[in-house]
Amino acid sequence: MRRSWALRQCISEARFPGKRWLVAGLGNHGMPGTRHSVGMAVLGQIARRLGVAESWARDPRCDADLALAPLGDAQLVLLRPRRLMNVNGRSVAQAAELFGLTAEEIYLVHDELDKPLGKLALKLGGSARGHNGVRSCISCLNSNAMPRLRVGIGRPTNPSMVAAHVLGYFSPEEQELLSPLLDQATDLLLDHIRVRSQEPPSRL
Repeated sequence: MRRSWALRQCISEARFPGKRWLVAGLGNHGMPGTRHSVGMAVLGQIARRLGVAESWARDPRCDADLALAPLGDAQLVLLRPRRLMNVNGRSVAQAAELFGLTAEEIYLVHDELDKPLGKLALKLGGSARGHNGVRSCISCLNSNAMPRLRVGIGRPTNPSMVAAHVLGYFSPEEQELLSPLLDQATDLLLDHIRVRSQEPPSRL
């Protein structure tokens, strides 16, 4: 089955005529539902919105789960690394090479300590701001040009609690904020990609 899927994937890679974007949800594989993996939760919501929630398949070439989704005349390559956060960049870079995409064509979706839960921000490149998953992507892609959708998870008042906070699960109260936040994150990201997909190539 994996070989069959990979063959179909290769055909799709070769024949798609339009614009492609890679959207990577950063996180820790095997730890869904934690604050640090909220980027993967956003990817799940995007997949549901675009009708490909049942299309995830593991691709050993980049050690990630992939799903291809149409967005107007463009195509999204949705990616959830099957690695720990600190080495997510390996999967992202391998997928970028596989699909022939540049750093500017890759969106990173990740948690943000310095924003409260419920707040979102779209950052167009720049430094990793202390985020190990983003740092890994910058290192593996040899570029910091990737747009990032930063999903606030809040920072604990005690600095010694940061590690436990990011690796912990959302509380019941936070869960109530999470569902509409995933919808808002999906809206923001897809709207941004739609606009960029209509721009002339020289402006991308």
